[in-house]
Amino acid sequence: MEIQNIFHLADIYRISQSIVPWFFSTGIKIIAIVISAVVVDKIGRIFIEKLVRELVKPDMAVPDYKEAERKREDTLIRIFNNILRITIILVLVLSILPQLGIDITGLLAGAGIVGIALGLGARSLIQDFLAGIFIILENVYRIGDVVCLDGTCGAVENITLRKTVLRDLDGVQHHISNGSIKKASNLSKDFARVNLNVGIAYNSDLKKVIEVVNRVGKELAEDPEWKDSILKPPQFVRVDDFADSAMIIKIVGDTKPLKQWAVTGELRKRLKIAFDKENIEIPFPQMVVWQRGIEKK
Repeated sequence: MEIQNIFHLADIYRISQSIVPWFFSTGIKIIAIVISAVVVDKIGRIFIEKLVRELVKPDMAVPDYKEAERKREDTLIRIFNNILRITIILVLVLSILPQLGIDITGLLAGAGIVGIALGLGARSLIQDFLAGIFIILENVYRIGDVVCLDGTCGAVENITLRKTVLRDLDGVQHHISNGSIKKASNLSKDFARVNLNVGIAYNSDLKKVIEVVNRVGKELAEDPEWKDSILKPPQFVRVDDFADSAMIIKIVGDTKPLKQWAVTGELRKRLKIAFDKENIEIPFPQMVVWQRGIEKK
């Protein structure tokens, strides 16, 4: 029994004789690399959070804008933190492998070839991701906004880093890659506008027309059912054109986002009722036909 203990102690001694030098020469380096990676990860996360919260600007016109801003910030922070962590893990692995005696030259060469192939194949995907980050960061549009993206219009149903999903008035769902968007027009950002052209007869009393239009716009803005949707009452702006059968007047007013269509529809209805009451004609296209007499023999 004592002989077995002696052999056991001898094995422990031999193992310790090999481990202790390795630990002080290589083990400490690996521990230092891991600690450095953890520190970089912690500092990087703090820096990313402060930078994102500083760069993302709140949209004051949006109800509960603080909550909307927080969601955008959290989304970007999560994305950048994941990128940071993946980068740190790759650098950590590539730093530790040489310490374990593994030659990474071939690995790096192979990874370089694979990286080039993936880079060429995923160039459009990377472009989509970068565009998606800036769409969220700059608050170009949000879920629920009505936008036109290169001529395709609809309500934004979803935004990811890769694509934007729109639903148009016909119910058709459009999937648009973020990297392909060259022009984004937001129809519901900050405020919206009633922009209405109405034709009136040339023999109408223009001063009376202006008075009626402004009165109807003011009454609409003061109506309890509509006042919360209207920022500036619709009012007469100018005579916009002389058409073939009518004078075209322009009426403009400001509404809250996404309320412009409902307000414009209600304004049309009220104007028609008011014009009928005040005998203001909304003419339809007319054509004068001259008929030459036919001489009979």
